Amino acid sequence: MEHLVSTEWLAANLSEVRVFDTTKYLPNEPHDGRTKFREAHIPGAAFFDIDEVADPDATLPHMAPTPARFERLLGWMGVGNDTPVVFYDQKGLQSSARGWWLMRLMGHTKAAVLDGGLPKWLAEGRPVESGEAAERPQSSYTADLSTARLRGIGDVKAALRDGSALVLDARAKGRFDGTAPEPRPGLPSGHMPGAANLPFNELFAADGTMLPPEALRARFAQAGADGSRPLITSCGTGVTACILSLGALRAGLPEPAVYDGSWTEWASRPETEKVAS
Repeated sequence: MEHLVSTEWLAANLSEVRVFDTTKYLPNEPHDGRTKFREAHIPGAAFFDIDEVADPDATLPHMAPTPARFERLLGWMGVGNDTPVVFYDQKGLQSSARGWWLMRLMGHTKAAVLDGGLPKWLAEGRPVESGEAAERPQSSYTADLSTARLRGIGDVKAALRDGSALVLDARAKGRFDGTAPEPRPGLPSGHMPGAANLPFNELFAADGTMLPPEALRARFAQAGADGSRPLITSCGTGVTACILSLGALRAGLPEPAVYDGSWTEWASRPETEKVAS
């Protein structure tokens, strides 16, 4: 299964895949993903809440869940180990990549992101439904955790110290430079010393779809990511970092690991160095 699928492909294969709306709005955005899902969603889709498919004991937002929790929730949502899954979101291609990455983290490779998301689907006049998601029979799911796709703060500290990996931050340039505020109250902007910046929206064409592989390779190379050393992707809370991971794979680069705590964890820790420029 391709990592990125078109609206045409999904329309032709809708009955063969499990579709999830994975929308997550930022704290400064006046919308609720689940409410807007009830207003309009792709036929047969269900809502995949990244705040629920997460570690409930973590103090940081939507941290990756344990395999046991993931197994329980995915089974409850009717996903088995052989189920092809497609994620989309209401903004285009933002939080949907987080669902894709969680599946890969747990060893599920039959997962894809809808290129252009719901806006492209609607722009093409394709059908939608309203109301709650239709009930699906529960399934049995067994996770196969792949820790190579995940990094913690200790791993990131070591990589920044010895240069063994490049940390690539998906946040907007102003947030990375420290000239624009973070969307989360009380959190300073800025970046980790030695990190590079590639705002996630620079991976998209004008219509909101992801750039072709050769253009993506150029974007990554401009940010210093040419495949010569491993990549660790980061952002605000580990959501748009997954877009960089998706884009890197589409560009033909080695698969990055995601720093799950991202800037929210780094900036809130008193011992970590923060840089503004």
